[in-house]
Amino acid sequence: MEWLKETLRHYPEIAVFLTLAIGFFIGKLKLGKFTLGTVTAVLLVGILVGQLDINIGASSKATYFLLFLFSMGYSIGPQFFQGLKKDGLSQALFSATICITSLILAYVLALVFKFTPGTGAGLLSGANTCSAIIGVAGDSINKLDIPDSQKELWTDQIAVAYAVTYIFGTAGTAWFLSVIGPILLGGKVAQKAKELEAQMGTIDEGDDNISTAYDQVAFRAYAVTSELFKNGLTVRDLEAYMLQHDKPIYVQRIKRKCNLIDITPYTIIVQEDIVAVSGQRDQIIGVEDFIGAEITDAALLSFPIEVASVTITKKEVLGHNLMSLRRRDSVHGVAIRKLERAGIEMPVTARTKIEKGDVLELVGTREDLNNAVARLGYKEKSGLETDIVYMGLGIVIGSLVGALTVKVGNIPLSISTSGGSLIAGLFFGWLRTRRPVFGNIPAPSVWLLQKLGLHMFIAIVGITSSSGFVQGLQQEGVNLFIAGVILSILPMILAVYLARYVFKFHPAIALGACAGAHDESAALLAVQDAVQSKIPALGYTVTYAVANIILTISGAVIVALLFHAA
Repeated sequence: MEWLKETLRHYPEIAVFLTLAIGFFIGKLKLGKFTLGTVTAVLLVGILVGQLDINIGASSKATYFLLFLFSMGYSIGPQFFQGLKKDGLSQALFSATICITSLILAYVLALVFKFTPGTGAGLLSGANTCSAIIGVAGDSINKLDIPDSQKELWTDQIAVAYAVTYIFGTAGTAWFLSVIGPILLGGKVAQKAKELEAQMGTIDEGDDNISTAYDQVAFRAYAVTSELFKNGLTVRDLEAYMLQHDKPIYVQRIKRKCNLIDITPYTIIVQEDIVAVSGQRDQIIGVEDFIGAEITDAALLSFPIEVASVTITKKEVLGHNLMSLRRRDSVHGVAIRKLERAGIEMPVTARTKIEKGDVLELVGTREDLNNAVARLGYKEKSGLETDIVYMGLGIVIGSLVGALTVKVGNIPLSISTSGGSLIAGLFFGWLRTRRPVFGNIPAPSVWLLQKLGLHMFIAIVGITSSSGFVQGLQQEGVNLFIAGVILSILPMILAVYLARYVFKFHPAIALGACAGAHDESAALLAVQDAVQSKIPALGYTVTYAVANIILTISGAVIVALLFHAA
């Protein structure tokens, strides 16, 4: 053990990776449906490892935090700016209201319980499950005109308060929104979500329907025997006829007298042909009633298909729903497998509207896919190569802007390097949707940068704040827990009532908006599980993006407020 202690002290980088590995392992363990969470677990393991008196330079912590903030901003940038537009303005305003209320309540609770700026910031961070507050608040404390010993004490208190309040902030809020939230919204939310799915899946004018299209793409072969083809029917006319009968399909191939023939929209299908068609699995059921018996024909169905992810950028399709998209010849032959917005899988129904930055996963032949992609946006590269130049310049530019100080009277003001990196991430993420030919950071890379940046930062915070953790927990533990419960629940009660009576959101969408305003994906998953629907995701992405920005900035605000109130 002495050898291990000395080694970790001499090579602190080993201690950081040890903390990361153990923290992730513990954080993912499940007790029923409860998990501690990787952020909290890494923090607690770091505090334990830090008892070995390990010194780590502050610059390492700052480097990882900037990486996390830029990648987070990059991922939510399109949705953040979308929220500032007319369609998302109500959700953005809702989220801002809840976040500002939470900030005010945290300030009041800190005054009531006589918390320091560090403890108050940690309370705000943990109760709202916003880890970014830790770094921003720490930067703000380091800029205060106070002794270094006081800075160190208050910075350590951030980690203490976060660890004490985070567990209820996550589990308590998820329980409240999934169990109590539906009751406060009038009950029967699961039923109302299914009704909304049905409404979104069927157009009122006529019976055209693309139903739900999650991962239900199918390719089938049919022997043509129906009287419909007695005098022959063109491919185009068959597809139009099936669309009128709520069975949208695409003819992919035709076999005639054992020979495969080339097809065009005007190729005539006759009885005794065998046709290969594609469509959504839910809709292709029953096609045999119109064409003929389904058969197995390996040769006919052995044609190459591809999967492509396209980021929506074309103005012509923005704001249109998927039924409108289905009617366009530009997406002929292509099926939708999945739609993601800010990394969240959205419900794919006829009335799901398309927004800039959405990612559609499409299935079809190469020709059909290339045709569709050219009219929808930009085909994402299949590789995992990240544009390091784009990312590096973004962090540099944002940090340089954040480092600038402007004096208002005698008070120096700056957004700090962390605030600058976050804003740069938002801008560069939005710019990527406008000019997708450069700046590619694939989704897996964004995930890695966010996870690695945040958790390495948290690991170092835990290790370096270890000395004051136990003492701080003994002094403020009970008061912190009570304050954390209040700060986690009261804003959510307000959120539910505002969503119902003021903003008048659909109940299922309201629950997703509440989860987003709380900056908590676990709450969204709990809500979706409770209502057995993905509909809550429609209220999550904009509110989550806005909450991330406002809560992160709130870390600096609450430190300033409590410092001047002392």
